Amino acid sequence: MTLTFTLDPAVDPTLRDGILALWADVSNAGGAVGFVPPVTPEEIRPALLRQMLTMEEGRTRLLVGHDEDGRVAATAFLTFNTDDLQAHWIWLYTVMVHPGHQGKGYGRALMEAVERVARTAEGFERVEAIRLSCRGGLGLEDFYTRAGYKEVGRVPGAVRVAPGDDRDDIMMLLPLG
Repeated sequence: MTLTFTLDPAVDPTLRDGILALWADVSNAGGAVGFVPPVTPEEIRPALLRQMLTMEEGRTRLLVGHDEDGRVAATAFLTFNTDDLQAHWIWLYTVMVHPGHQGKGYGRALMEAVERVARTAEGFERVEAIRLSCRGGLGLEDFYTRAGYKEVGRVPGAVRVAPGDDRDDIMMLLPLG
Protein backbone atom coordinates (compact mmCIF):
# COMPACT_ATOMS: atom_id res chain seq x y z
CA MET A 1 0.00 0.00 0.00
CA THR A 2 1.12 3.52 -0.69
CA LEU A 3 -0.03 7.01 0.10
CA THR A 4 -1.08 9.62 -2.42
CA PHE A 5 -0.06 13.09 -1.24
CA THR A 6 -1.86 16.32 -2.07
CA LEU A 7 -0.64 19.80 -1.18
CA ASP A 8 -3.35 22.39 -0.50
CA PRO A 9 -6.38 20.19 -1.13
CA ALA A 10 -9.79 21.83 -1.10
CA VAL A 11 -11.07 21.38 2.43
CA ASP A 12 -14.61 20.14 2.05
CA PRO A 13 -16.63 18.53 4.86
CA THR A 14 -15.36 15.05 3.95
CA LEU A 15 -11.70 16.09 4.19
CA ARG A 16 -12.33 18.13 7.35
CA ASP A 17 -14.05 15.19 9.03
CA GLY A 18 -11.28 12.86 7.84
CA ILE A 19 -8.62 15.08 9.41
CA LEU A 20 -10.62 15.33 12.64
CA ALA A 21 -11.02 11.54 12.80
CA LEU A 22 -7.31 11.03 12.08
CA TRP A 23 -6.32 13.58 14.74
CA ALA A 24 -8.57 11.91 17.33
CA ASP A 25 -7.35 8.41 16.44
CA VAL A 26 -3.69 9.49 16.64
CA SER A 27 -4.28 11.31 19.94
CA ASN A 28 -6.18 8.41 21.46
CA ALA A 29 -3.40 6.02 20.44
CA GLY A 30 -0.95 8.15 22.44
CA GLY A 31 0.38 10.31 19.61
CA ALA A 32 1.90 13.64 20.60
CA VAL A 33 -0.24 15.95 18.48
CA GLY A 34 -1.51 18.47 21.02
CA PHE A 35 -4.06 16.43 22.94
CA VAL A 36 -4.08 13.84 25.70
CA PRO A 37 -6.45 10.87 25.45
CA PRO A 38 -9.29 10.41 25.61
CA VAL A 39 -10.32 13.07 23.11
CA THR A 40 -13.12 13.34 20.55
CA PRO A 41 -13.13 14.92 17.09
CA GLU A 42 -15.42 17.64 18.47
CA GLU A 43 -12.83 18.55 21.11
CA ILE A 44 -10.19 18.81 18.38
CA ARG A 45 -12.37 20.85 15.99
CA PRO A 46 -11.28 24.29 17.40
CA ALA A 47 -7.61 23.44 16.80
CA LEU A 48 -8.36 22.41 13.22
CA LEU A 49 -10.40 25.57 12.66
CA ARG A 50 -7.42 27.64 13.86
CA GLN A 51 -5.20 25.82 11.36
CA MET A 52 -7.76 26.35 8.60
CA LEU A 53 -7.84 30.08 9.37
CA THR A 54 -4.07 30.33 8.88
CA MET A 55 -4.53 28.35 5.64
CA GLU A 56 -7.09 30.89 4.42
CA GLU A 57 -4.64 33.67 5.30
CA GLY A 58 -1.94 31.94 3.22
CA ARG A 59 0.32 31.38 6.24
CA THR A 60 -0.12 27.59 6.38
CA ARG A 61 -0.13 24.91 3.71
CA LEU A 62 -1.72 21.50 4.27
CA LEU A 63 -0.21 18.26 3.03
CA VAL A 64 -2.57 15.27 3.12
CA GLY A 65 -1.81 11.63 2.43
CA HIS A 66 -4.70 9.40 1.36
CA ASP A 67 -4.48 5.63 1.53
CA GLU A 68 -5.55 3.34 -1.32
CA ASP A 69 -9.13 3.42 -0.04
CA GLY A 70 -9.17 7.22 -0.25
CA ARG A 71 -9.17 7.76 3.51
CA VAL A 72 -7.09 10.45 5.18
CA ALA A 73 -4.10 8.50 6.49
CA ALA A 74 -1.50 11.23 7.09
CA THR A 75 -1.22 15.00 7.45
CA ALA A 76 1.27 17.76 8.08
CA PHE A 77 0.82 21.51 8.30
CA LEU A 78 3.67 23.65 6.92
CA THR A 79 3.53 27.16 8.37
CA PHE A 80 5.43 30.21 7.18
CA ASN A 81 6.91 32.69 9.63
CA THR A 82 5.32 36.12 9.68
CA ASP A 83 8.59 37.76 10.78
CA ASP A 84 10.69 38.71 7.74
CA LEU A 85 13.85 37.93 9.70
CA GLN A 86 12.70 34.31 9.94
CA ALA A 87 11.08 33.94 6.52
CA HIS A 88 13.84 31.60 5.37
CA TRP A 89 12.51 28.69 7.43
CA ILE A 90 9.09 27.14 8.08
CA TRP A 91 7.40 25.35 10.96
CA LEU A 92 6.12 21.81 10.60
CA TYR A 93 3.07 21.05 12.76
CA THR A 94 0.71 18.17 13.47
CA VAL A 95 2.63 15.44 11.69
CA MET A 96 0.27 12.46 11.83
CA VAL A 97 -0.03 8.96 10.42
CA HIS A 98 -3.06 6.85 11.30
CA PRO A 99 -2.18 4.27 13.98
CA GLY A 100 -3.58 1.52 11.75
CA HIS A 101 -0.84 2.28 9.24
CA GLN A 102 2.08 2.27 11.67
CA GLY A 103 4.99 0.14 10.53
CA LYS A 104 4.20 0.48 6.82
CA GLY A 105 6.71 3.26 6.12
CA TYR A 106 4.00 5.92 5.88
CA GLY A 107 5.72 8.16 8.43
CA ARG A 108 8.90 8.12 6.39
CA ALA A 109 6.90 8.73 3.20
CA LEU A 110 5.17 11.70 4.85
CA MET A 111 8.48 13.22 5.93
CA GLU A 112 9.92 12.75 2.43
CA ALA A 113 6.83 14.43 0.96
CA VAL A 114 7.18 17.35 3.39
CA GLU A 115 10.82 17.81 2.40
CA ARG A 116 9.97 17.55 -1.32
CA VAL A 117 7.26 20.22 -0.94
CA ALA A 118 9.61 22.55 0.94
CA ARG A 119 12.29 22.12 -1.73
CA THR A 120 10.18 22.31 -4.88
CA ALA A 121 6.62 23.57 -4.44
CA GLU A 122 5.56 27.02 -5.56
CA GLY A 123 5.62 29.48 -2.69
CA PHE A 124 8.51 27.81 -0.87
CA GLU A 125 11.33 29.43 -2.88
CA ARG A 126 12.77 31.28 0.15
CA VAL A 127 12.64 28.28 2.46
CA GLU A 128 16.05 27.05 3.58
CA ALA A 129 15.04 24.88 6.55
CA ILE A 130 12.16 23.13 8.27
CA ARG A 131 11.76 23.40 12.03
CA LEU A 132 9.53 21.35 14.31
CA SER A 133 9.16 20.62 17.97
CA CYS A 134 8.25 17.28 19.45
CA ARG A 135 7.33 15.95 22.86
CA GLY A 136 10.03 14.04 24.68
CA GLY A 137 9.51 10.64 26.23
CA LEU A 138 8.16 8.94 23.13
CA GLY A 139 11.28 8.52 20.98
CA LEU A 140 9.98 10.96 18.37
CA GLU A 141 13.36 12.65 18.15
CA ASP A 142 14.81 9.34 16.94
CA PHE A 143 12.20 9.14 14.16
CA TYR A 144 12.92 12.71 13.06
CA THR A 145 16.67 12.13 13.25
CA ARG A 146 16.28 9.19 10.85
CA ALA A 147 14.44 11.60 8.53
CA GLY A 148 17.48 13.91 8.52
CA TYR A 149 16.48 16.38 11.26
CA LYS A 150 18.97 17.49 13.91
CA GLU A 151 18.14 18.31 17.51
CA VAL A 152 18.91 22.01 17.99
CA GLY A 153 17.36 22.65 21.39
CA ARG A 154 15.51 21.19 24.33
CA VAL A 155 13.41 22.80 27.03
CA PRO A 156 13.16 20.40 29.97
CA GLY A 157 9.67 19.86 31.33
CA ALA A 158 8.03 22.37 28.98
CA VAL A 159 5.14 20.05 28.02
CA ARG A 160 2.79 19.08 30.85
CA VAL A 161 0.93 15.96 29.73
CA ALA A 162 -0.63 15.48 33.17
CA PRO A 163 0.11 16.59 36.73
CA GLY A 164 3.52 15.14 37.56
CA ASP A 165 4.16 14.12 33.93
CA ASP A 166 6.25 16.86 32.35
CA ARG A 167 8.09 16.18 29.09
CA ASP A 168 10.85 17.96 27.25
CA ASP A 169 10.02 20.15 24.27
CA ILE A 170 12.59 19.10 21.67
CA MET A 171 13.35 21.41 18.75
CA MET A 172 14.49 19.79 15.51
CA LEU A 173 15.75 21.36 12.27
CA LEU A 174 16.20 20.08 8.74
CA PRO A 175 18.44 22.37 6.66
CA LEU A 176 17.51 22.19 3.00
CA GLY A 177 20.71 23.67 1.60
